[in-house]
Amino acid sequence: MRRLRALDLFCGAGGVAKGLQRAGFHVIGADIDPQRNYCGEGFIQDDVMALLALAVEDPSFITNDADFVWASPPCQAYTDLQKQNKRAYDDLIAGVREALEWIGLPYVIENVEGAPLVDPVRICGASVPGLRVIRHRLFVPLIGIDCPAEHPPVFTHDKRKAHYGQLDQNLSFVQVTGGGNATIANKRSAMGIDWMTNAEINEAIPPLYAQWIGVQLAAHLSA
Repeated sequence: MRRLRALDLFCGAGGVAKGLQRAGFHVIGADIDPQRNYCGEGFIQDDVMALLALAVEDPSFITNDADFVWASPPCQAYTDLQKQNKRAYDDLIAGVREALEWIGLPYVIENVEGAPLVDPVRICGASVPGLRVIRHRLFVPLIGIDCPAEHPPVFTHDKRKAHYGQLDQNLSFVQVTGGGNATIANKRSAMGIDWMTNAEINEAIPPLYAQWIGVQLAAHLSA
């Protein structure tokens, strides 16, 4: 049987691609920046919004080569980063959603909490065996993996935290962000990613998130 084909928009270095591959998909990524570590079967370097505009004019531009579309637009506009540096970031979710609705393929939009997604589900890494990150992410649509009754403590360098000095970052949950608290080795271990640089992994989602979503999509598309 032909492998199902996924188009991975705003792909970064391929946390999504690796998970979708494990769920059985052939994955082509697209990103405005070069991604030398991208792990999908193919990569397109281009402005993703321009690609979507072309597909709105002629949906076959995408539908001939993909069974579904995954989109992870930049999240900075919805995080504390915008408040901290008072910089305006592009808010792309509404435009991405409108384009994908018009194109007509099944799609997933992924982003951080606070992003303007419609009826999203959440995945919490604290409920995913094998991960050491909480890293809440929202997905539209499908079934999420919600938080445990209580989040585990996260390794910290902040002496004001009650659990400061009580955790081993080689074993505990860690924070994976640009201002995170972990070594690159522990970020990779915590996220289930072994091929990304520090900057790349800060922007990624764990492949297990995309694998969970991908298995649901594969069942839907194969029905």
